[in-house]
Amino acid sequence: MSPETSSARLARSVRAHALRMIHRARGSHVGTCLSAADILAVLYDRVLRVDPARPDWTDRDRFIMSKGHGAAAVYAILAERGFFPLAWLDSYCEDGSPLAGHVTHLAVPGVEASTGSLGHGLSIGCGMALAGKRDGRPYRVFVLLSDGECDEGSTWEAVLFAPHHRLDNLVAIVDYNQMQGFGSVQDVLDLDPLAEKWRAFRWAAREIDGHDYEAIEDALRRVPFEPGKPSVVIAHTVKGKGVSFMEHQLAWHYRSPDAEQLARALAELAGGE
Repeated sequence: MSPETSSARLARSVRAHALRMIHRARGSHVGTCLSAADILAVLYDRVLRVDPARPDWTDRDRFIMSKGHGAAAVYAILAERGFFPLAWLDSYCEDGSPLAGHVTHLAVPGVEASTGSLGHGLSIGCGMALAGKRDGRPYRVFVLLSDGECDEGSTWEAVLFAPHHRLDNLVAIVDYNQMQGFGSVQDVLDLDPLAEKWRAFRWAAREIDGHDYEAIEDALRRVPFEPGKPSVVIAHTVKGKGVSFMEHQLAWHYRSPDAEQLARALAELAGGE
């Protein structure tokens, strides 16, 4: 089985799980889960040095989902990789469940940090990366951000901090789907040229198609892009990717699919096998 095929199958499973979870919970943020699914699949299939049997392994790579509203996709990938049983996904967003609507690390193996208040994940990642450097540990820290988070001043404080401390064990990935809660990125707060902004802050940057499995793997296997510099991957993605009537549609930032929409979405995903 080729790496592309295994990652594609994993991404399809993540999308299907997320759709079912959000439908059951009458939750939201399905669009952001779908846009990030391919990145998560390649990370957990081909890149991250992690061991589901030892989630607290000292030298594991760390992954932080800074855009914590994409929790359903994170829980789905962790369950698929064996960090906890797939049956846990049925309890998503239920009272008393460890699988809260935004990413939480409490009692959830494989989750490094609770997130959801946007703009904090990269700062947490900086701390982990700095600790790894000072302790002489070999692990890397990967942080997946939303493009909307790049509106946050706290994000840019972390962007300043990382190159100052030469954190070349830190990798930021921006899920650049061009949409945030209340409109397009261009309308709310234009970020372009985004890669050039990161380079101006002394990061080594690459831009990729965030749905091309080979391009994602190639970029993430080449980090650090430059010795002594943190790396950033600007991943151009599609909000709602994989479900035709959700793609590029702002409404799916907050809507949950009803039974008929869920059936249509799952049929489309199955048709891609």
